[in-house]
This record gives sequence, structure tokens and C-alpha cells, in this order.
Amino acid sequence: MISAAPHAGRRTIVVIGHGMVGHRFCEKLVEYDHEGDYRIVTFCEEPRAAYDRVGLSSFFAHRDAQKLMLARIEWYKEQGIELHIGDRATEIDREQRVVRSQQGLEVAYDAIVLATGSFPFVPPVPGVEKAGVFVYRTIEDLERMIEYGRHSKKSAVIGGGLLGLEAAKATVDLGLNTHVIEFAPRLMPRQIDDAGSQILVKKIESLGVQVHLNTGTKEILGNGKVEGLLFNDGQQIDIDMLVISAGIRPRDELGKSSGLELGPRGGIVIDDKLRTSDHDIFAIGEVALHRSMIYGLVAPGYDMADVLAANLCGADRKFTGADLSTKLKLMGVDVASFGQYELGLDQAQPLQWEDRFAGVYKKLFFTPDGQRLLGGILVGDAADYGRLSALAKLGEPLPCPPGELLVPKAGAAAAGADDMPDGAQICSCNNVTKGQICAAVRDGTCNTLGELKACTKAGTGCGGCMPMVTDLLNTELKKAGRKVNTALCEHFNHTRQELFQICKIQQIRSFDELIKQHGQGQGCEICKPAVASILASLYNELILDGHRDTLQDTNDRFLANMQRGGLYSIVPRVPGGEITPEKLIVLGEVGKKYGLYTKITGGQRIDLFGAAVQELPQIWEELVHAGFESGHAYGKSLRTVKSCVGTTWCRYGVGDSVGFAIRIENRYKGLRSPHKLKSAVSGCIRECAEAQSKDFGLIATENGYNLYVCGNGGSKPRHADLLASDLDEETAIRYIDRFLMFYVQTADRLTRTSVWLDKLDGGIEYLRGVIINDKLGICDELERQMQLVVDTYRCEWRDVVEDPEKRRFFEQFINTDETEPCIEFVSERGQRRPVDWAKDEVLSVGQLTMPNGQSMGDHAPAVERLWFKVGLVSDFPQDGAGTIKYGKVQIAVYNFTSRGEWYATQNMCPHKNAFVLSRGIIGDQQGEPKVACPLHKKSYSLKHGGCLTGEPYKLQTFDVRIENDSVYLLLPPVDLLDEQLATQKFCHGNSAFNRDEPARATAVAH
Repeated sequence: MISAAPHAGRRTIVVIGHGMVGHRFCEKLVEYDHEGDYRIVTFCEEPRAAYDRVGLSSFFAHRDAQKLMLARIEWYKEQGIELHIGDRATEIDREQRVVRSQQGLEVAYDAIVLATGSFPFVPPVPGVEKAGVFVYRTIEDLERMIEYGRHSKKSAVIGGGLLGLEAAKATVDLGLNTHVIEFAPRLMPRQIDDAGSQILVKKIESLGVQVHLNTGTKEILGNGKVEGLLFNDGQQIDIDMLVISAGIRPRDELGKSSGLELGPRGGIVIDDKLRTSDHDIFAIGEVALHRSMIYGLVAPGYDMADVLAANLCGADRKFTGADLSTKLKLMGVDVASFGQYELGLDQAQPLQWEDRFAGVYKKLFFTPDGQRLLGGILVGDAADYGRLSALAKLGEPLPCPPGELLVPKAGAAAAGADDMPDGAQICSCNNVTKGQICAAVRDGTCNTLGELKACTKAGTGCGGCMPMVTDLLNTELKKAGRKVNTALCEHFNHTRQELFQICKIQQIRSFDELIKQHGQGQGCEICKPAVASILASLYNELILDGHRDTLQDTNDRFLANMQRGGLYSIVPRVPGGEITPEKLIVLGEVGKKYGLYTKITGGQRIDLFGAAVQELPQIWEELVHAGFESGHAYGKSLRTVKSCVGTTWCRYGVGDSVGFAIRIENRYKGLRSPHKLKSAVSGCIRECAEAQSKDFGLIATENGYNLYVCGNGGSKPRHADLLASDLDEETAIRYIDRFLMFYVQTADRLTRTSVWLDKLDGGIEYLRGVIINDKLGICDELERQMQLVVDTYRCEWRDVVEDPEKRRFFEQFINTDETEPCIEFVSERGQRRPVDWAKDEVLSVGQLTMPNGQSMGDHAPAVERLWFKVGLVSDFPQDGAGTIKYGKVQIAVYNFTSRGEWYATQNMCPHKNAFVLSRGIIGDQQGEPKVACPLHKKSYSLKHGGCLTGEPYKLQTFDVRIENDSVYLLLPPVDLLDEQLATQKFCHGNSAFNRDEPARATAVAH
């Protein structure tokens, strides 16, 4: 028996259960315990530390458990948290005040926090023990499902609640025909009503999933393994895999064996201070029964963790209940409920709105006098969830008549962030409210977007909230009478629109010329792509020519979308969605040959995922030979023009939607724009191509086409506005030319057409005046500029395939033809293959002197380091980087031409452990040379490796020397650097091998 006594002078908190809520408690206690009063010991029975169980279904896309982890293993050590993975606490001895574990550990405690969560409820249906029956709870459950699903074709999920629909999405992702079985008369019975359920059912069934409501399961059929389901009404279905998601039960067995008070139906009873019947033992999360309520959502558990951690550090807070509001995307469908959404007519006055064609349902509950919002249900469109839930939570008088919260008043501008209450959540990643953002600006703390991000953390997650954050910053600055900085970035005191006109009037054709005449510094990841887009719109020259490649984000630079882990996707153009069987066969053969994941996109194209950068030219050579063109799926450009089958096949069609869609796509396929563009052509008013949710769309009528503009089916959906009716094809093309070029010239960077129109003074009427009535007298010029783009189009991938020099640009390493996968898994005690370097590639330190003023930095004098030749100056792109391979290490070498300087760092991004830094944009931040990671734009100093966006990450840096047009790096011997990777933190914030742990497979930087 191992015994661990409390540390002298410190109280020992034993946290039993290390899921999301247990982890959040540890985080909060570390945050609040300024004096270091507590020692934290936590038991985790799963084989890994806490991970994002809410995002569990994403595991089917990436199959990488590390992407779900909530913290690095090193974080626990840095915070002094004693984490026991794979060890379950089995006994609480309240008399001796110790906790005993399955592996024999005994820990004396001062207080205990029970965060054991819940387990899936499996109803006692005959046959439930058969092979092929799964629950949906842990990563191990998913791994077993994936393996079993390889040999399955038909599946069913028992349970139509939140987890049930998540499980159904998982089985669909496995490629299985799926049934959803729900005993209640509607899906998600705790969150939405019958009408909302009907919309949700229709949406889900459109994905090929069969939904069975009011259906109970009598027996699981099969001889030793699942072969079917027999329902209570006598019907049966054939399946070979079953997932049960019929609810949860609290993991309260430890509380029961310890004599703690339990509820009649389970759960450990707690008071408002989260105390159990033993006031030295607390319970939080799904195991806790508070006021007869067990919360099955993670947010209430987080609230409990916060309250408890604060109280243990001297606060006096209470947990009085939690808001059950939730916003989810289930099987691609937005579903949200908030506030009080189950009130009767005697308590509230409901208003509802339904669009069965678009699959949208909204129901809001108001006080009987219509003055306040109480709650609501949103299905199919939850874009207003943040604003509406904040209104309901704060209980403030409505800013408009109740009906306008459902359907905005005709002609009214869309409500912006400034119209939201202070409690509205703006940044969901970091839970930052409008009030917090505004306060930071009002008190003078923040005057720039960078200062606001650093201060509040808003916009430092996914970045999706940045338009609202920017609007709030500018609005508050104006209110305070302070200058609103509309500059593109620190390098240009101009807006994008001003830079566009400068380049156009002065015929500027390069970034260097523009920044020399109208800017300062060396640029950054904001201005370089923006200027590259402007130059492309004006002159339509190939983006890989003229040293323009290093101005581009990685997608444009490598003509492919970067995915997780640094791999890329390939999306050939399929105009109008029309494709021949021969071309389909080619795509299948390419996908099979290169081991690519294939998927039909929402825009009627085929996406091939998982290509390494060096494979892209080979893959595209085969595709170009088969007649495919670049699909521009990587660019801020026209993506797709979706079409229905129109008069070609459809009995309702009144227009040739396919033919017109192909013509439109081929016309605008080379246009670069401030944001990506999507279009559609529907052959009749039935609108199967969803033209009214696109940036521009056409619907055939008996007299021509109706042209709609500025729609958006993205994160904040918006129906398009009708620009003109009954147009012939030539007139429609002419109006689209004008519309697109006017947008390209006047929109801010990364601004969608929908947002652009909402901010356009005069709205659709003003736009109609410009485009149709030529009120500005610029239509001829707009048409001429568009025709230039059309006439100068060249397929970027054909150009690369046919140019040996451009193909060389895609090679993985500068100094070797060898290739490496993006992530390598090796055993801790595995042997690494040494690299043989030719003698003429190695010079001793004594043979080359260091540049004047340059120190050896942190190099230990006891370690012999040599200058290794890694290539010629001409091998590295100007103002860009290339990767060299040194043993199993990848090093990014930066040719900062505009500064006349060279730098080198590890190639692995310490944020996501992907080997991509050489593909990032280099520039400067207040004079400090930096590289912006292409994955999430975190910036790192090229001098010292520190993270310039405030996170605790750091790059390993290396000295560079140029001698006789050759590039040298000062490096330790190969084996030593490989060993450094295996035994030390190669970069702050990233794991290396822990010598105290057994041998295991770990992702290692190359």
C-alpha cells in the first residue's frame, strides 16, 4: 500500500474523476489559489487525461485523440497537480480521511471533490449483450465503433436526444445507412417542441437517415451479433450495428458506498455551496443532485466548478441553478433553445415563424404584455441565438416590437453587435461578452484591435467573431470622440478600398513597390494577402509568379486548402455540378492511389483530403491530363455555381439551370475577391439549388431569370435581395459583372457580400441604382475590368504542372529528395536512422566566424556544434521560407530578403504540433521580425522564438550563416538534436518524451 500524506502547511484536495468538469475545477483552483494553499491530487480512470467530450463526434474526422485533449500533460506538472491516469478511486474512508485507489494508492485528504460524471443508461432490452451493440461515451467507445463499422453496412441509434443525434452523425460519418429510434413523439424532446421536431426530422431525413418516432424497441435480433431490431408494434428492421444513447445515470456508487446522501433516483445531494451531506466532500457536474436536478450539460458543471474553486479560496458564492440554454449543430442542422421555452399560454405569449422551404423554425415566448422576451426555440437558423438568449437572460425591455425579433422589418438594417445587450456573448470560444469588450474600450485600455484581443481574449480562438469585435471597437471609439483607426494594419495607414484605388490609378503591380511608396515596415499576414488579392483583381497575373507566392496565405500559396496536421485537400472544378462518368472514374482512381479521403461538397464537387504538399503536383498532373481545372476552393474567389437539373431532366424546370450555371462558373472562375463567393442557378421557383442563400443567385421564371444578390448560407445566414427580375442571360451576365467588380473594389478584406450590403449606405436600393441605373457613371469601367479578368484566365495548376521550376517549389525539403509524413509515431526507445552528411557540407565552428555582433546565444560550450550547409541562397524563396531535413528534425529557414536577414526555427507549430511554419507569412510587428503560423495565425518572433500574440509558446531558433551563396545552420550533431527532441521540451508548450513514463507512441517533430 502506497501512502501519501498531506504536505506540511498545505491542504490536500482530492479530485475524483477527471473529465471536463473535474479538469475545469483544477484550472479554476489553480487560478484562484494565489497563495499556493492547496495541493491537488486527481484520479482519472480513463487511459488519458481530460478531453473534450462535447466534441467527441469530431474524432471520426481526424481519428486523433490528442486533438481533443484539454491540456498538455506538462501543464499538470507545471501547476503541481498530481494526476493519476488509469487509476480509479475505489474507496473513501471518511473515518481515516483517506482515499484509496484501484492500484493501491492511499491519499490523505482535507477535502474531496467528486466529479465522477455519469454513465450511459442501457435499457434491459433482450439481446443487448450481443456483439455490435455500443454506447457513445468515450474515445474507446468510438474506436470500437470505428473498427466494428468497417464490416457493417446498416446501423441504428436508440435515442433521439442530443447524444443520440450525435451518435447518428457518427454512424453516418462511418458510411453506414442509419436509423434513429425515439420512443417519444418528437426528436430532442427536452429541447424543442413538435413543430421544431418536424423541421429537424425533415432536415435529417434529407441526409438519408430514417427517423422512427413513437417507437419502442422490444428485442435486439441476431445469433450472437446484431442482425436487426424488433419494435413493440411488431415491425422490424435489418441492421448489423446498434448504438444505444437512451440517457445517462449519475456515477454515484462511490458516494453511496461512503454513506453520502443520495436522491431517490440517484445522484449525490448537494447544497448551494456544492457540499454533500459530509461538508468536507463536494460534488460537481453530472453526479451532483442540486435542488432535485441533475444537469446533463457541461456548462452547469463548469459553473459549479467555478463557484466551488472560488469558495475554497475565500469567496462566498452560491450555485443557485443553471441556464439550460444550448446551441448545437446536429447533423449539420442548427438547433438552439434558451430561457423559458416550455411555458403555457397562461404564463407567456408565443410567436412562431416557419419556412418549410428553407427548413427554418423559430418560436419565441414573451411576457403577456409583449414587453420582454422569456425564451425560445430555433431550428435551422440559430444565427440570432446570442442576441436573443441575452435578451431573455437579462430581462430588459425589448428594443423593438416582438414580431421583429422573428422577422426583421422590411427595409430595416440587420441588427448589429451594437444593438445587442451588454450581456450578449460575442466570443463564444473565450466567453467574452459585449459589455466586457465595450468596457475595455471605454476606460481607455484598448484603442486598437490588437490591444482589444490581448486584453479581453476576444477573437483569439476561431476568429469568427472578429467582424463583431471590430464593429464594437469602432462604435465605442466614435462614441468616446476618439479616432477610429481604419488602417489595414500597422504597415499601411489606408483601408483596403483606398489601397485598391492607389494600385489602380498608379498602376502599382507589386507589394514591394506599394509598401515602399505608401507604407512602412515589411508587411504582415494581414496586409500581404490583402494586397495580393488587390493585384490579382486588377491584373489577374498568376499568383506564383513575380515573387507573389510568399504574399499568400498557405492555401493560395500551395493552391490547395490546408487541413488539420498540415495536409491539403484537392477540389477540382466541376462547373455547375455536371461531370462525366470518365472524370468520376479518374477522381476515384486518384483518391485510391494516394489514399485520400473523398467527400461530396455542399457545392456539388468532389473533395479529396489528405495530400502532402509534395504530392500536389503529381496528383494535379493526373487531374489536368484528365481535363480538370483548378477549382479555386483554396482562394478568396468564386468557389462554385450550384445548379439543379433544370429543363434537362426536371418536369418542373422552366430554365436551363445547368447550362447557365456552367456558363457563369466558367466566366468568373478566375476572379479574386475580398471573401469567397458562392452562386447558384435554380431552374424554377421550387429553388432546389438554393440560389437565395448565395452571394449571387438566379431563379428561372417563364420570362427569364430573377437575379438575387448578397445572400449568405454561412455562420450568420441571410436571404439574398432581389436585384432585378425577368432578365435574359446576357443582361443577367452584365449585371453580375458590375455587381461583382463593385464589390471587389469597395468591400473590406474578408467581408462577405451580405455584410457589405448591410453596411452599404442606402442598402439594396443604392446598389440597384449603381448596378442597373449607373448612378455613379462607372458601369462601363466595371464591365471592362471584369472582361480583363475573364480574358486573362489561366488554370493555375496547369501552369504549375507544366513548369519544372514551379513544381520544385512544392518539394517538401530543400536539401533532400526524401519525404516524411506530417506526423511520425515512434517508440520512445525506438532507433532513429542517422543522416550521412558529405564532408563538403560540414564546416567546423572555427572555420566560419560568427557575424559581427551576433552571439552564440544559448549554445552550451560543452556541446560541439558545426555549421552545416543546407542549400544555396537561390533555393529559398524571397521573403519566404523553405524546410530542411536534419536527421528526423524539420527546420524552417527564412530568407527575409526585404530586411537582408536570415533566420531559422523549428518547423513545428507549438500550438497544434503541425509541421507548417515554413509555409507561414513572414513580416514584422513593430519592427520585430516574425512568422505567422498558417494554421491559426499565431505569430512568433524569428529572433527569440517567443509568441507575439500572448500565448506561452516558444520556438527553438538556430543561427544562420551565408557564405559564398551557400546557407549554413549552426547545429549540434544529428543524434544529439534527435535526442534533445526525445528528452527535453523542444519548444515551450509541447510534449517531449517523459522518461518517467513507460515506452509509448508519441508524435515527434521531424
